[in-house]
Amino acid sequence: MTAALKTNRNWTIWLGLFVLFAAAIYVLRSVLMPFAAGIIIGYLLDPWASKFEKWGLNRTWATILTMFLLVMVLVPALMALVGIIDSQLGHFLNVLPQYLASFAKKIEPVLAGAQERFPMLEADKIREALRANAGNTLRVAGKLLRRLVSGGFAVVNVVSLLMITPVVAFYMLRDWDKFVHKVDGLLPKSSKKSIEKQAKEIDRILSSFIRGQLSVCVLLGSFYALGLYFVGLDLGILVGFMAGIISFIPYVGTIFGFIVSMAIAFAQFDTLGPVLQVVGVFLVGQFIEGNFLTPNLVGDSVGLHPVWIMFALLAGGVLLGFLGLMIAVPVAAIIGVLVRHAIENYKASSLYE
Repeated sequence: MTAALKTNRNWTIWLGLFVLFAAAIYVLRSVLMPFAAGIIIGYLLDPWASKFEKWGLNRTWATILTMFLLVMVLVPALMALVGIIDSQLGHFLNVLPQYLASFAKKIEPVLAGAQERFPMLEADKIREALRANAGNTLRVAGKLLRRLVSGGFAVVNVVSLLMITPVVAFYMLRDWDKFVHKVDGLLPKSSKKSIEKQAKEIDRILSSFIRGQLSVCVLLGSFYALGLYFVGLDLGILVGFMAGIISFIPYVGTIFGFIVSMAIAFAQFDTLGPVLQVVGVFLVGQFIEGNFLTPNLVGDSVGLHPVWIMFALLAGGVLLGFLGLMIAVPVAAIIGVLVRHAIENYKASSLYE
């Protein structure tokens, strides 16, 4: 009875600490994104810093070299990408009125045919609703863009992300081994081996999934962007790259990119050939992702069904916003490991027998 009471008390303490931790995350969610991003970057770059350490550099210089190489790769790539997107966006805004007129002209036969089949359908009201909604959509998009650019809180968030994230990433990368050693020293001795076993499994899953999924998103986004660019689609680079980046949410990135690309292609092109080429870009992209990229770079590393991944992303986004999207899959993977170990312990217990 005494052992049972002690076990129940330990579970109560751990549960209470978890509830306090979750409550703190929820309360501070608006300021945690730069820190979460910095921790993730430090975690991803730790193998590179460790490799430089093996070559004879101390941890500080290994961290400086790793961060320097990251900046040398990312900054030119981002500057080139922003320049291309800015050019495409400017051109798209200039020709947008023409596209709206072309879209309305092309949909006219569809409305006429629908009215012939369904005499009760009032095509004039549908045309007026489409014109009104198009105008409202443009006005809302303009207001949203102005708010994003001029909104003080949004600017503060972007500045904090750009300024704080590299600092957090540097210190996490430099002190990662010290941090792991201190946490290891705080583990309860009676459960230390079991916790270390679960931690190693979590580390294996997270490292393979995050690095693999990041590679898939970048490669797929680059393929979509280049494919749509060579097809000649306006905003093709922006839409394609966004579709690839969002592809960490199963099916959502491809569906988003396909719908937006088809809408632009329908308004932009007067022949069917380029529209079919846009369809071909996404079909080939899906074939490459499903048969080569995801199996080789990610595999079944998380051990979670795509439906549960989508649920985790949705729940994380609702509860914590963009921060929730960043940490949803890692948290789901951690919970999956803990649940699997709990099931193993249950099957080995007298309760199961």
